[in-house]
Amino acid sequence: MDDENELENQSIDIPIWKRYLLTVTEAAQFYHVGEKRLRQIVDIHPNGEFYLLVGNKVLFKKEQFEQFLAESTAI
Repeated sequence: MDDENELENQSIDIPIWKRYLLTVTEAAQFYHVGEKRLRQIVDIHPNGEFYLLVGNKVLFKKEQFEQFLAESTAI
């Protein structure tokens, strides 16, 4: 019983580069883009495949967002 409580109380800290989903704050730090700009991107692309809405919370799908950034900056 004590082992179960210990497991529940432990937090798993996964490095940002290994995560599948990133919050707006994490994405801003990882991609060096402002949080306001990231929220504007979500507003501009309401059906974007590169993010997930969980209630009011925006989570960026890291691989898809990187692909979106690569396509949008290609000349």
